[in-house]
Amino acid sequence: MSDFDFAIIGAGIAGASLAAQLSARHTVVLVEAEAHPGYHSTGRSAAFWVECYGGSGVQPLTTASGPFLAAPPADFHDGPLMHTRGALHIGTSAHMSLADDMLAEFAASGVQIDVSDRAAVAAYVPGLRSEWTHGLWEPACCDIDVAALHAGYLRQAKRQGAALHCNSRLSTAAWQNGAWQIDAGSLNCSANIIINAAGAWADAVAQMAQVRPLDIQPYRRTISQLLVSPAVPAELPLVIGLDGSFYFKPDAGGRLWLSPHDETATPACDAAPDEIDIAMAIDRLQTVVDWDIQRVEHKWAGLRSFAPDRLPVIGRDSAHDAFFWFAGQGGFGIQTAPAAAQLAASLLDADIAAPQRVDAAVYTPARFR
Repeated sequence: MSDFDFAIIGAGIAGASLAAQLSARHTVVLVEAEAHPGYHSTGRSAAFWVECYGGSGVQPLTTASGPFLAAPPADFHDGPLMHTRGALHIGTSAHMSLADDMLAEFAASGVQIDVSDRAAVAAYVPGLRSEWTHGLWEPACCDIDVAALHAGYLRQAKRQGAALHCNSRLSTAAWQNGAWQIDAGSLNCSANIIINAAGAWADAVAQMAQVRPLDIQPYRRTISQLLVSPAVPAELPLVIGLDGSFYFKPDAGGRLWLSPHDETATPACDAAPDEIDIAMAIDRLQTVVDWDIQRVEHKWAGLRSFAPDRLPVIGRDSAHDAFFWFAGQGGFGIQTAPAAAQLAASLLDADIAAPQRVDAAVYTPARFR
């Protein structure tokens, strides 16, 4: 017999959410390489819920996650985990076709997207420069309390008996006698199924288990916190360039969070911001608004990991039934966490219901074989 039913590699939002789903009915160990869960991508998220973010293939997971984030169970978190912000996708006359494409892509999705003219766009964003004339308004966009969400999942998993081992970087994953033999730091255990929730390290975990990798590529994403004048109004929406070249949103104290929406391919690592990316983001911001940028107060970078088709990978490996992929969540892993974890759990335990209106076949790793 194995020590655990499931060994989940990675205790970020992916691993923690799935551990919370499975540990009510199964024995689970969370294996985390860092000293604290969520050190890399989860702890560096821009923290928003936008149904159109990630495209129409991701949107069903985002939409299905909304009810949990808006009204989690009382024993999970006291009050909502997200609060309405609104998102405004803006462009110049050169971006009209991009707006049309976005409207067409989500026409049958049920997502509310309203067309905004120049007057409406300028009313949302004070100091907007005159060439920004087109907007698409997503009123349902919300800020997510990422720390509370992640902590809630870890707390629930612990309450249900899951074991968390930090400072336990995976060194051996060998399939022997019908079970995985796992060495990770001081942890030596066996498990019936390995769940690969290792984010940027997902392919490395697969290779260690002698499972063919899926070409999941990590990319660096940069964010900076700016002090600007006039102070950023608290009611400013999340503002996203239709061409994908920037986004910004307000932070506490009138500050601004700004990203150049960069995707720089990188090996899995402890990502650090590049000064060129910070400068590029500021330059783009100055073409959008006439605000005075007084200083950069804080800057950081995180990793976003994508499969080749930029959709999550959720399911058993087609060549090894005891190896389960839960990876490739890109920059939308937080906003899709509740539904993605429920979907994964339903594929691992037939008595767990799958989320409604989510097609598991879209995310299966078998699509790459």
